[in-house]
Amino acid sequence: MARRAFFSFHYERDAWRAGQVRNSWVTKDRESAGFWDSAAWEEVKKKTDAEIEKWIGEQLTGTSVTVVLIGAETSTRQYVGYEIKLSHNCGNGMLGIYIHNLKDSNGKTDSKGTNPLSKWHVERDGKKVLLSEIYPTYDWVNDDGYNKLGNWIEDAAKKAGR
Repeated sequence: MARRAFFSFHYERDAWRAGQVRNSWVTKDRESAGFWDSAAWEEVKKKTDAEIEKWIGEQLTGTSVTVVLIGAETSTRQYVGYEIKLSHNCGNGMLGIYIHNLKDSNGKTDSKGTNPLSKWHVERDGKKVLLSEIYPTYDWVNDDGYNKLGNWIEDAAKKAGR
């Protein structure tokens, strides 16, 4: 079953890398890719804060999984944090994918960034549990994301009961 996924990433720095991940289904049919992605992310950076937050909420509607694409500076981005918080509160399954080993438009890779899921926590049995302890992370290049993304998304959705 194909899932509808929301992709969270650092737009200015990682749009090229994110595009490679998000468009990996193009050479497959969407069903075998394992996810649908229909976000119009090119227009987002032109909006006000309130409009961006509204857009994020609209994009999350109908999704079952949020995929956090982790680049060198992703964990420092305001809206990535908002997307993670909102996704968790909506009950979406989540996963992180390190994308620093993907080449950008200039053919260069980047340094590995901090997992933004490690900046958020929930209370469980009176203890703080980091989201990075709940949701898995993968490396797009080293873990064969091109062939496994659909499975990762499906697993995240099932763990969330979606």
